[in-house]
Amino acid sequence: MPHMRSIWNGVISFGLVRIPIKLVNATESHAVPFREIHTEDGGRIRHRKFCELEDREVTAQEISRGYEEADGTIIPITDEDLAHLPIPTARTIEIVTFVPEDRIDPLQLGAAYYLAAGRAPAARPYTLLREALKRGNRVAIAKFALRGRERLGMLRVVGEAIALHGLLWPDEVRAPEGIAPAADVTLHDKELNLADALVDALSEVGLEDLRDEYREAVEEVVAAKISGEALPEVPEPERGVEILDLTTALERSVRAVRGEPEEAGAGRSPRRGTSRSSPEETGGRKSTSTAEKKTASSARKSTSRTSRAEQRTTARSTARNTAKSTAGKAPAEETPAKAKKTAASRRRSA
Repeated sequence: MPHMRSIWNGVISFGLVRIPIKLVNATESHAVPFREIHTEDGGRIRHRKFCELEDREVTAQEISRGYEEADGTIIPITDEDLAHLPIPTARTIEIVTFVPEDRIDPLQLGAAYYLAAGRAPAARPYTLLREALKRGNRVAIAKFALRGRERLGMLRVVGEAIALHGLLWPDEVRAPEGIAPAADVTLHDKELNLADALVDALSEVGLEDLRDEYREAVEEVVAAKISGEALPEVPEPERGVEILDLTTALERSVRAVRGEPEEAGAGRSPRRGTSRSSPEETGGRKSTSTAEKKTASSARKSTSRTSRAEQRTTARSTARNTAKSTAGKAPAEETPAKAKKTAASRRRSA
């Protein structure tokens, strides 16, 4: 599989059928990489490993594993020792049962991997298992050993491939005792209907439209530091209107998601100790002032969004290039000068 390095080789045990496979990561992190530095002078912080007895730094080739007993005695455990584990899952993903996918509690789901056919003869049994999972509309539950311990896993079909999800053992999932509200709550039909309407309105948002805005904001800050420009301004939080009750909050939420205009004065709490304005005041100076403020606010928000969009485009490109060049080698200051000028130019034009 191109661009995917296997992290584990073994076989799937499906009854007497054995399928050679390679395990590859199904996910990747796009987080902006940071380095630890000395605050005083910016020097890189290195984590070195020392032997307590010899008081010297040791290399990775000199490091092995050991088990510590209660009295502090260390018993060395070698790879050869672990090769003699008295379990069949040391190099085998052993399918133990098949269940409907909804039987698996999402709380148990862990890391995800793809299972690739290991050798040419594995193609036929691999396809057979995949089609059996499809036809039965089930997932396979299996045991396998990875990184020093036996694990539970779930095999399911993703496209034309088989994926493996690590599962927590059932006794590793805590019961939600004491989490739900203790008080008895009675909900009204109107609240439930409005909640359903809000769920339906929010269901129109596609998962493919979601993005990591925090990462984009970090890239924007990094790009500003690289180019020597001023850091982006923190947007002011929108001032919300005091909500009187749950029903009003739901009604306002549904209208906002649907893009419907807000009803005048909806959900506002009248100020205590003040008399209401006269009709002349309401329709005159105060309303004009409010309209001007809203217009100015909308203009500022529109300009701000456009500026932030341009900045984020440049920032993502610059920061990602920086991330690639700093992957274990060089610091962020080595980004090409051209990227610096581009980032600075776009900010000034915005």
